[in-house]
Amino acid sequence: MAVVSAAEAPRVVDAHHHVWDLSVRDQDWITGPELAPLRRDFTLDELRPLARTAGVDATVLVQTICVPDETPEFLALAATDPLVVGVVGWTDLTAPDVADTLAALRSGPGGRHLVGIRHQVQGEPDPEWLLRPDVQRGLRAVATAGLAYDLVILPTQLPAATRAAAALPELTFVLDHLGKPPIAAAALEPWASHLRAFAALPNTVAKLSGLPTEADWHSWTTDDLRPFADTALTAFGPTRLLFGSDWPVSTLAADYARVLTTTRELIATLSPSEQAAVLGGNAERVYGV
Repeated sequence: MAVVSAAEAPRVVDAHHHVWDLSVRDQDWITGPELAPLRRDFTLDELRPLARTAGVDATVLVQTICVPDETPEFLALAATDPLVVGVVGWTDLTAPDVADTLAALRSGPGGRHLVGIRHQVQGEPDPEWLLRPDVQRGLRAVATAGLAYDLVILPTQLPAATRAAAALPELTFVLDHLGKPPIAAAALEPWASHLRAFAALPNTVAKLSGLPTEADWHSWTTDDLRPFADTALTAFGPTRLLFGSDWPVSTLAADYARVLTTTRELIATLSPSEQAAVLGGNAERVYGV
């Protein structure tokens, strides 16, 4: 089937991007020569024309650093910029007052734009961090607040994420970047089996995001990504996948326009309505935007 053109498609929502200002806060994860291109400011003013040219109508801004100040800043941005319709923020899930913290965020400037919470689980040394009792208590507070939970994890952490999602059926778990599959190594297993187990749970969805940066940054093609995208399409179906650019991290491997064009190519066999769901409708439903 033909790819739906930007002119014909319903609203396109970039469900995953970041911004940062190094004069406000260091991004201490940007280290080494390979990541050097990211060691500068990336702002909504830079993203806006890229999104407009690509045919993106709205975005979800996602946390980058596990500090309490960043989320209120992002919510304030969303309150003043119509491009950002949702914010996935951060709070300490292990804190006993996590419910109060979430309530305070939602009552502050831009609080209505808070749609989810995320933590850099990929950096936790405990492979079963998500299953800790204090973390589980925090995740229940996220669910009670009516928010989603974004998972940024490595393939080896997918089994724990599956168990966490099974234990909390009332919480929607959003898997960022398909769980970072080893695309550069062209190794589908055991990632694919773990992904299918995660997707078998009805309270899970996933983002078609961050795939080029898991491939060879300089030589990747759409065909390199296709086996992994097809696995996700089969596992989740077109109603539980969300497009996300992962800008500006994605600029290590592709410009903004190419990321969206590639996503359209990966879902080109879907019907027009299914493509529209992946490109925007699913994000609107999952995040309530």
